[in-house]
Amino acid sequence: MSTLDWSDTLVLNQPELDHTHEEFVDLLNRFGDTLDRGEDALPAFKALLAHTEEHFAMEERWMAATGFEPENCHSSQHAMVLNVMREVVRYAEELGDREPMPIVRQELAQWFPGHAEMMDAALVYTMQQRGFDPATGEVKEPALEGATAGGGCGSSSCGH
Repeated sequence: MSTLDWSDTLVLNQPELDHTHEEFVDLLNRFGDTLDRGEDALPAFKALLAHTEEHFAMEERWMAATGFEPENCHSSQHAMVLNVMREVVRYAEELGDREPMPIVRQELAQWFPGHAEMMDAALVYTMQQRGFDPATGEVKEPALEGATAGGGCGSSSCGH
């Protein structure tokens, strides 16, 4: 059973990010498959965590390059997700408690599409507006001094 299906609704038309997102979905599904088989899912979860750490670090670099506020909704969500994932690993390793794993599987599967659709889409839009090239790090249209690219959540409800 697939935990999360990759579909066109997850495509943001930014090749590097789309590829990274597809890898995330694949690793989430591998983790879920391992759980479904009743095997030790910790190694698969750690692979998902390692990928997610690099995935989010890449997005954080892009946000910094395009002028997102250092403390924004998008970054805050990344931090919260990573904190939960790291706690799942800690529980498994230090306490021998694997119970949070199936819970976090479902939570990640529910969270990711909305995050991609709102927050990551706002990042891609800002990258396009600034003429940001992720391969070189070059920004053709830097943010104006004192102006921000936004809170990073694609919503006016975020505090700035």
